[in-house]
Amino acid sequence: MAVRSSQVKLYTGNANPELAQQIAHILGIPLGQAKVGKFQNGETMVEIEDSCRDCDVFILQPTCNPNVNDNLMELLVMADAMRRASARRVTAVVPLFGYARQDKKDKSRAPITGKLVANLIEVSGIDRIITLDLHASQIQGFFDISVDNLYAEPLIVKYIKRIEGDKMIVSPDAGGVKRAKAISDKLNVDLAIIHKERKKANEVDSMTLVGDVKDKTCILVDDIADTCGTLALAAETLMAKGAKEVYAVVSHGVLAGKACERIDSSPLKEMVVTNSIPQSENVKNCKKLRVIDIAPMLAEAIRRTHNGESISVLFSM
Repeated sequence: MAVRSSQVKLYTGNANPELAQQIAHILGIPLGQAKVGKFQNGETMVEIEDSCRDCDVFILQPTCNPNVNDNLMELLVMADAMRRASARRVTAVVPLFGYARQDKKDKSRAPITGKLVANLIEVSGIDRIITLDLHASQIQGFFDISVDNLYAEPLIVKYIKRIEGDKMIVSPDAGGVKRAKAISDKLNVDLAIIHKERKKANEVDSMTLVGDVKDKTCILVDDIADTCGTLALAAETLMAKGAKEVYAVVSHGVLAGKACERIDSSPLKEMVVTNSIPQSENVKNCKKLRVIDIAPMLAEAIRRTHNGESISVLFSM
């Protein structure tokens, strides 16, 4: 999968350097040299240490926890530095697009922060975005630049096929039904839906199951797992309704707060996430956690973008 290193450059901030190293290795190029940190007063500091003049530059930087705002600012400042250094094109590879869940005005005086972040990214000089499993596909409309929204679905389907038993795909909320239905159709298995009601953000009040899960191996499918309260409660609900086993497969494992404790103490047999966010520490703290590697998919997306090839083939890898 090698590309001409004299024309393409891959840089990273501090969000997920492990993933960036994997991608660089697959592409057969060295990782670009950049010093990214903070001044003593807390301002973001970026120094690009090699030339990127007339290069096709890619910046790998998910805007993820635990330092969402720092990671976003690093991305913006790096992009500005690349633009001022005469890069031919700057593409941001953002596996997890932070603030994606703040995509609408759902109550009085609420901001639409996802749109604000999109504006900041455009103003910084970024020409293109490559991301993975946006919380809502219509977020692409927040941008006036090209957005390639990749899907982890092929990798998820491949993993689920390895799970034994009479499988059933379960959506943990009404918003994820379309995603769960697409996976259940590819696997040719039944679909169940859980309707949840929230007291407030990150706190579920009650759950209602639609579908018969008795003696089924249930696979909960979602895009983001934050505090994992929803998944833990969903697993309990499914087991109470007669499910044989419960797995959870999620694109982005945010795993904030006591999420790892909740996973290990829940009825979940396995919690599967991608490495869009660094998971090395979470793997140590959560014995049920498994990680799907998205580096080959992102590397191929970068190669195809650089060569001007279609990336739609990645949707069926």
